[in-house]
Amino acid sequence: MPLRVTFVAAARSSPLLAERFEDDRPLDQAGWGEVERAAQELLPLAAAELRYCSPTPRSRATGEGLGYAPLVQLALRDCGMGRWRGLTLGEAMAREPEAVDAWLADPRATPHGGESLVDFITRVGGWLDTRPVDDGCRVVAVAEPSVIRAALVYALKAPPSTFWNIDVRPLSTTSVTGRGGRWNLRFDGVSAQPSRA
Repeated sequence: MPLRVTFVAAARSSPLLAERFEDDRPLDQAGWGEVERAAQELLPLAAAELRYCSPTPRSRATGEGLGYAPLVQLALRDCGMGRWRGLTLGEAMAREPEAVDAWLADPRATPHGGESLVDFITRVGGWLDTRPVDDGCRVVAVAEPSVIRAALVYALKAPPSTFWNIDVRPLSTTSVTGRGGRWNLRFDGVSAQPSRA
């Protein structure tokens, strides 16, 4: 049995359009409500042998609220955004439109003085590749949506620009199976039985 890593997206701390780069705000009331509603469905993941989370307050709170008692992993921190830290995309665009355009177009660009998209994906992928390789080991990691997007780009060996085409909703789960450098995306759910005519 391969290693299985299930990512759980942190509950939100603000409406989508108010999301901030490297957001370190705690869960708001709506976020706590989301955790409470999802807890029954996501609680079985607490049986994973290893439980981790991003260092953000909302990732830690989501993990605790779901009963995971996760260990903080610095490698699962959000992309370092330099002087744009704490800004929304709209605010960064209003201040530095050409820099934002360059950042969105070139995954190696660092106009904000922080981490490039390529470096971010590589960092998260390095964390994924160094998980224990015990057969059948299950890992759960509560992380920011951007961290999960980076992990998926890395696992699928997709072009870095694919990062912008992955939508990760709060409290959604995504699993990859395999081991260092060889990952498969796994979709779980109810499989439909073919109907007989």
